[in-house]
Amino acid sequence: MPTSQQSNEVSAKDAVVSPAIGLRGWLRWIWRQLTSMRTALILLLLLAAAAVPGSVFPQRSADPNGVTAYFDANPVLAPILDKVQLFDVYTSAWFSAIYILLFTSLIGCVLPRTAAHARALRLPPVPTPKNLKRMPAYKSVTLNTKKSQDALLAEAQALLKKQGYRVAREGEGSVGSVSAERGYLRETGNLVFHLALMGVLLAVGIGGGLSYSGQRVLVEGESFVNNLAGYDSFSPGTFFNESQLVPFSVRLDKFEVDFYRDKTLKNQANAGTPTDFRAYVTTTLGASGKSTNGRIRVNEPLSMPNANIYLTGNGYAPSITIRDSGGQIVYSGTTSFLPQDPNYTSLGVIKVTDVPKQYGIISFFYPTVGTLSTGALTSIYPDAALPLLSMNVYEGDLGINGGQPKNVFALDIKNMKQIAGGKSGVKGLRLQLGETVKLPKNLGTVTFDGLKRFASLDVDYNPGGVWVLVFALLALAGLTTSLLVPRRRVWIRKTETGFEVAALARGDDPVLEKVVSELVSQLSPNKTRVTKVAKTAIAKKQKEADE
Repeated sequence: MPTSQQSNEVSAKDAVVSPAIGLRGWLRWIWRQLTSMRTALILLLLLAAAAVPGSVFPQRSADPNGVTAYFDANPVLAPILDKVQLFDVYTSAWFSAIYILLFTSLIGCVLPRTAAHARALRLPPVPTPKNLKRMPAYKSVTLNTKKSQDALLAEAQALLKKQGYRVAREGEGSVGSVSAERGYLRETGNLVFHLALMGVLLAVGIGGGLSYSGQRVLVEGESFVNNLAGYDSFSPGTFFNESQLVPFSVRLDKFEVDFYRDKTLKNQANAGTPTDFRAYVTTTLGASGKSTNGRIRVNEPLSMPNANIYLTGNGYAPSITIRDSGGQIVYSGTTSFLPQDPNYTSLGVIKVTDVPKQYGIISFFYPTVGTLSTGALTSIYPDAALPLLSMNVYEGDLGINGGQPKNVFALDIKNMKQIAGGKSGVKGLRLQLGETVKLPKNLGTVTFDGLKRFASLDVDYNPGGVWVLVFALLALAGLTTSLLVPRRRVWIRKTETGFEVAALARGDDPVLEKVVSELVSQLSPNKTRVTKVAKTAIAKKQKEADE
């Protein structure tokens, strides 16, 4: 009986010792895992999931004002979300990591398959198997005529070529056969789909890096020049260069809005609904100085060199003049008011700084003024039928001397005292079009001079947009081809008494038996006898279902 020491020695000898993988082995294993189709599908799903926050949270590249509003509404949560780049999803480190890994996985997965497919296209069809009876579709035919079998094979070869098969003639004498195959276009379509998907990713990445987006609010009669200083906000791509901005200017000549009016008074619920927006502009190219009239509508951008100009918003811009107690103008101009509801009740802020004591005005504009049951003013229709301005006045430090940027559409009243409106004891100011009223505390007067409209324009440039469309259409064509084209192999071989036909498909092919039957009927003379028919997989399933 062996001792425990002898048992341990035997166990040590029989133990399997794995070789050290080493750094090169680990790198090879990681590469194979990364370039597998399973990993590519997982990364594609992760990319789709990672894009979801981009539609949930406002993005700085598309909606900088929305980001600012989110910070104002969520002062505690917003900085935390910003640290994980949820307001810059598509340029974030984690989204870029998934994007790059997916791109690498697709390259490592598709390129070797493409090379293998190219080699397979140059190879002849596979040799005829020795036992065709094992094929899913098979028929053996006995010839009752004196037709030459060699002539039959030649006829089969010509017939299969006509049907789009790649054909090869094999053997001589009694062992002659024809091997044919078709459906390589299926794999070609599959590869085109994946290569086009890589093209989409590449176009999105490069196009996004070279893209830019700028926003500008224009009041009727105002112009802006296509340079960095001409935009209210600007979001460049990673690879953006200022030389991409082609010099041109845009002047807003007129802005029109059509509102629904029901003259029959039968559909008052939709009264005031906007039906069309039109911005009439004049564009001037800096290089040529040529001016062109254009029109911008919703979903109908104006094309300019390296830019498309979109209409994204609109509103009213009252013209206001403020004079001090001595009659000197201290503020004059049109001020854009932001719409607050569908009837264009709009909010605007005026800051008067050229006076001994600074003051600000929070003003509401009502295109067609009405009164609620509570006595508060409101707009009852979006068109300017009965315009009115209401103003609350605040005196004190506007906070603009500290060097920090301030929102032009907001008034920080923390260090200010209200001197008109609210609980100040002085009624808020109300002005109809053309009217002048006195400011409180002998500050002077304010005049409602006129009314204009403004348009919010978005200037976008993305050179990858066209290529994304091209590659997307290629991907659709490749996917359709890979789904519709069958992959099939057919063999026809001489026998002592006639010939036999067999077929094999890659994947499901419900017409495989029909293909064999048609070949038999086309190759056989009128007087033939089918001596043997193999059961196909479909016939077996049908029989099992019948039982």
